Amino acid sequence: MIPESFIQELLARIDIVDVIERYLPLKKAGANYVACCPFHSEKTPSFSVSPSKQFYHCFGCGAHGSAIGFVMEYSGLGFIEAVEDLAGQIGLQVPQQRPDERRQKAIEAAPLTEFMACAAKYYKEQLKTSPKAIDYLKGRGLTGEIAARFGLGYAPEGWQSLAAVFPDYPNKALVDCGLVIEGDSGKRYDRFRDRIMFPILDARGNVIGFGGRVIGQGEPKYLNSPETPLFEKGRELYGLLQARVAIRDEDCVIVVEGYMDVVALAQHGVGNAVATLGTATTPTHVHKLLRQADRVIFCFDGDNAGRKAAARALEASLEQVADDKTVAFLFLPPEDDPDSYVRAHGADAFRKLARQAMPLTDFLMQELKAGKDLATAEGRSQLVHAAKPLLGRLQAPLLRLQLVKLLAQASGFSQAEIESLCGLPAVVRKAPARSPRGAPSPIARKLLRLIVQQPGLAARLSSDLVPDGHAETEALDALITAVTEGGLAGEGFGMVLEHFRGTTHEGLISEILGELVEQEFDEESIEAVFADTVERLRQADIRSEIDALNAKNKSVGLAPEEVRRLQQLLTQKQAVKPATPA
Repeated sequence: MIPESFIQELLARIDIVDVIERYLPLKKAGANYVACCPFHSEKTPSFSVSPSKQFYHCFGCGAHGSAIGFVMEYSGLGFIEAVEDLAGQIGLQVPQQRPDERRQKAIEAAPLTEFMACAAKYYKEQLKTSPKAIDYLKGRGLTGEIAARFGLGYAPEGWQSLAAVFPDYPNKALVDCGLVIEGDSGKRYDRFRDRIMFPILDARGNVIGFGGRVIGQGEPKYLNSPETPLFEKGRELYGLLQARVAIRDEDCVIVVEGYMDVVALAQHGVGNAVATLGTATTPTHVHKLLRQADRVIFCFDGDNAGRKAAARALEASLEQVADDKTVAFLFLPPEDDPDSYVRAHGADAFRKLARQAMPLTDFLMQELKAGKDLATAEGRSQLVHAAKPLLGRLQAPLLRLQLVKLLAQASGFSQAEIESLCGLPAVVRKAPARSPRGAPSPIARKLLRLIVQQPGLAARLSSDLVPDGHAETEALDALITAVTEGGLAGEGFGMVLEHFRGTTHEGLISEILGELVEQEFDEESIEAVFADTVERLRQADIRSEIDALNAKNKSVGLAPEEVRRLQQLLTQKQAVKPATPA
């Protein structure tokens, strides 16, 4: 857990313009900077960066946020990783309130990154001097340009070639990062020998592992780095960094099985492909992919091994897919893999196949029906029995409803019976009565809009004046507390949004900031509107208390102190200046 005070300090010390310019060419446009949005395809710039608000906003797709949010979305990093990335740029050390396993891994991994970078540079240099490796890549249809884009290299045949790069070859770190193997006798040798080398990069562009492909015949065909403090196979995807722009442009990512498939597709213009790293698809992979695009296509060979891999990818997708996302499955002819197919038929033919990929629901039903005789009662019962654990894991309610309907048609059970038999919550429910919190509060929203622009106003507002029972009021109370108790240290939309990240108020605050991003900051105007709004609230509070005392006087009478209070309120009502109409 990173302390709130550090997040505020970080945002105060970095400039969102400098951060975003690392990734996009920005052009000055009045007080702001503009660019074509990196989160959707467009030709006319609608992506605006405000230095004064420390906030970005796209008027085309609606994406907006702080510098931290931009790094998270653009690079696919988690919150902590994005904070660490930004902090590293300005030399800040990220504190941790509670050390955890992930943090410990990061500490262990830090010195290994340099070793991996040196090895990657060495392998690239060796490729230039190896006719055998160059001929192999040319024979696979790859150009020098695509080899450079993916940082391809060559590991020489020698047992200890890396000793030329690392004079301290016995260093334990070389074993820790998977470059060197230490045998039982203590003798060391290079893990990768006589192989084409595919560097595996993390979201920041650091080399965290390698895949080595044998040249010609030999086993194993692919040799991968082991699990290390840098490299966790179940979390990483080969080629994601190089594919990110194409994925955004297509709003689609294609997942293939091999490194060479990714590179060959890119060579032929299909740049939105990535690969898992010698392991089955994991839920973490799917979660990461669905953050990059709304459509994920798993592409497998059409043989039995490909079907089994697809079935594992299907199960990994169930808990991650959402009703506004699509997961599909593409099966190539048995004699082809993506590399051979795109070389034989071209990119357009491959894209056409991808557009025809089988939706998750169709593939799931196909898998469930396999081997079952649906003409018999037993077969239909087996179908529903097999579906039960999978339906329970599917988190997308509308998609689950569609599957329940398909199962009902195939099994002869009713939808209600399948929901009951599978332990699913009923899909159609009576809408609950609307709570007071569901009704918006225009005046609380107006105050929120004012205070997020000028947080210093919070100290002058008593939350008792604002009617209770509204989402806007609760967010306003939280904002006042954040400012007056020091959690929100400064001004700027980025700071406000990050303070509320992960809270129940994040959506409302983000929505309001999006509404305000086009408005110029006018301190005098904000001050005048705020003072007028508070005055109207105070008058309404006086009238409400007068009405309550008058009602009590008519029913049971007033105590002497209540009579004095009523007279005081009436005097105040006479004295106040009428507020400007809302």
